Amino acid sequence: MRRALKLLFLLTLAMSSTAAQAGTTFDAVKARGQVVCGVNSGVAGFSAPDARGIYQGLDADFCRAIAAAMFGDATKVRFVPTTYQTRFVALQAGEIDVLARNVTQTLLRDTSLGFNMAGVNFYDGQGFMVPKRSNITSARQLNGATVCVLPGSTTELNLADYARREGIRISPVVLSSMDEMTAAYQAGRCDAMTSDASQLAALRVSALREPDAHLLLPERVSKEPLGPMVRHGDDQWLDVVAWTLRLMIEAEEVGLTRANVDQMRTSQDPNIQRILGVTPGFGKALGLEENWAYQIIRQVGNYGEVFDRTLGAGSAIGLARGLNDLWTRGGLMYALPLR
Repeated sequence: MRRALKLLFLLTLAMSSTAAQAGTTFDAVKARGQVVCGVNSGVAGFSAPDARGIYQGLDADFCRAIAAAMFGDATKVRFVPTTYQTRFVALQAGEIDVLARNVTQTLLRDTSLGFNMAGVNFYDGQGFMVPKRSNITSARQLNGATVCVLPGSTTELNLADYARREGIRISPVVLSSMDEMTAAYQAGRCDAMTSDASQLAALRVSALREPDAHLLLPERVSKEPLGPMVRHGDDQWLDVVAWTLRLMIEAEEVGLTRANVDQMRTSQDPNIQRILGVTPGFGKALGLEENWAYQIIRQVGNYGEVFDRTLGAGSAIGLARGLNDLWTRGGLMYALPLR
């Protein structure tokens, strides 16, 4: 009996401690009046400062969407540039509220590092870029090549795995930042560079002197599901971040855009009424205003709109939607229902 009572006391104490911690990040963000978002220091299409120093890109706009949901104001976000070495430390230390930095979601990052994955906002794969003058047309031709790669990333591990799997010898040239890697590649210190294919496509048009002189090889040697991360132990904040992404995908599915969202508030479609807060209760469930989704769509747009202007046909990068298209068009983007 004494053991049972002691176990009950310890369980109650643990539950009380958990309850005391619940909502910590959510409450801190509300009190601060601003979302602090960890982003890449400069990858075109995802997060990079423009000529005015304003961050632009898929991840940057996702941060704005969280701010729109929390405050009804997409400008209430502060961007903190992070590197491959500092990104996880910044999140663990509470220096940022969310990491939205084209980060690959993996088991160890979920468990050992203590992060929660808030969904995938870009399905990618690791690729290689080479100068066209090399006449290399396949990654299998990289036997004996030097390849520029960043340290401490899944990319470095994938490169070693690929070489071992294919039975070829690849010598990595490890650089500490994307800028250093790009400079080394252009200077001829390595025969190829490897990273997520989307980053290579962005670098080709934004950082290389002669974009047309370089080629992305067709192989994808890994799965790289990229998406936002938050710390373990704060489910309310995880809910806000995760449902912000799901809402943006759902909005594209049902045809809600920045241009039509105001007129669609009078729609008789029950799903659209739930999304836009005409039917109450869904904002309250997240601890937000009932018009949280309306604010995201009106100020930032649906997923397809953001993709188009940052990475797709409306951008200098011009990536096809591919796997990042809606499931109804052969892609992998599939939103959980808001109901």
